[in-house]
Amino acid sequence: MTDCHGDERCITCGDVAVEMTVLRVDTERDLALCEAEGERETVEIALVGPVAPGDALLVHAGTALQRTTA
Repeated sequence: MTDCHGDERCITCGDVAVEMTVLRVDTERDLALCEAEGERETVEIALVGPVAPGDALLVHAGTALQRTTA
């Protein structure tokens, strides 16, 4: 997990970054359906480039920030 000031939560919104797995990709809209711990979420993927099902992403506030190794 990445953080700003040594805390586990973002100082702006209080949210945490979560590792999620890509399930499906909508390349036209730069979105991916992702899952973590049984919860699914639509995630913006424009910052991390093309992704494919099975890729692991670090997600914060609905936006993928970087790829991770699953």
